[in-house]
Amino acid sequence: MTVQLDSNAVARFLADNPHFFEEHAELISKLKLTSPIGGRTISLQERQMEVLREKIKGLDLRFAELIRVAQGNDAITEKFQAWTRTLLLARNDVDLPYVLIDGLQTIFSVPQATLRIWGAAEEFSHTWFAAEVSEDARLFSNGLNMPFCGPNNDFEAASWLEDGASMQSVAILPLRTDPEINAFGLLVLGSPDPERFSADMATDFLIKIGDTTSAALTCLLD
Repeated sequence: MTVQLDSNAVARFLADNPHFFEEHAELISKLKLTSPIGGRTISLQERQMEVLREKIKGLDLRFAELIRVAQGNDAITEKFQAWTRTLLLARNDVDLPYVLIDGLQTIFSVPQATLRIWGAAEEFSHTWFAAEVSEDARLFSNGLNMPFCGPNNDFEAASWLEDGASMQSVAILPLRTDPEINAFGLLVLGSPDPERFSADMATDFLIKIGDTTSAALTCLLD
């Protein structure tokens, strides 16, 4: 009696017997497959080569994407280092906020940026960065555990920007001396491009910018 084998049974048999074609090499040249490229009939070896080429192509694309991401990260790291250097070169404390904001705009090409701190020492009370902010803004900053990125929904902090009304997306970074305590200020970045600071963007470097800003500005606190 002839036993009828379905394709699944054949596939299981070949999987369980990986040396089958080594023992029956003459069958390889007789097997013919239909290529998905052009629909022509090809040998098993040719089909294996097509599969291998597709895998290599996929790996090449993945490798190219990894290189692109790595190059982008390198570029951001270089900008971050250049910006940090400007902070270290600031001549005096009162110039530091201006140097910090100017560096973000020029080095990182941020269209607009500003900051506010509360609890500044008395000698800085007259400065732009120590201007009065509402209790709501302070409560908002205390509730931020990481940078807010997204559309400008008429945030008070966005109004601190030179042309806040035209900023379509914003990044708002809380400033803290310790992650367990309340914020002492906010760093605000704005762009007329609604996609510049999107809700789904990675915030790794923004967190680093916030941490560095916080550390740099502690010298201004009372």
